Amino acid sequence: MEEVNLEKKYNKGIIAVSIIIPVAVAILFGIKLKDFGIEVEPLSFLPPIYATINGLTAIVLVSAVMAIKRGNRKLHENLMTFAIGLSVVFLIMYVAYHMTATNTYYGDVDHNGELSPQEAIDAGMIRGIYFFILITHILLSIIIIPLVLVTYVRALAQRFDRHRKIAKITYPIWLYVAVTGVIVYFMISPYYA
Repeated sequence: MEEVNLEKKYNKGIIAVSIIIPVAVAILFGIKLKDFGIEVEPLSFLPPIYATINGLTAIVLVSAVMAIKRGNRKLHENLMTFAIGLSVVFLIMYVAYHMTATNTYYGDVDHNGELSPQEAIDAGMIRGIYFFILITHILLSIIIIPLVLVTYVRALAQRFDRHRKIAKITYPIWLYVAVTGVIVYFMISPYYA
């Protein structure tokens, strides 16, 4: 009974965090520090770092699943906690970068911050593929927040039957978000100013 109460105890927090994080990121994404008279050099060194963090998150997730399949619950728990920590660090760096940098457009070969009609034509169908990956990555990164939190809390509450059920949904989505984060970085990186 105590485990059920623990799960219920965190439900309101999970809902709040699942709403607050995407809303805060959306707001902060639109804020540029220079618009407030704060002159800061763009943190242009961050994208390869947070792309690496996404890649590392994918490796940690796969390792965590392998650990639990081998029956190593403690290693699984530690790796999943580490994956959550990596995701938090990623999020902080991602927001910091976007608050200091100008927008980057896929296909902007001359790096002038505008996509000319010719640049759009030259980018061709690959630009459409990029946007498909980017949009699914963003939408699933919003959906993954409550899934990760619920999955984690169910494990903390030792409700392993319920944990396993939701983990089967959470894991592939989280892995997709981590892997596509790397793919998006490699696709957009030639166009960074």
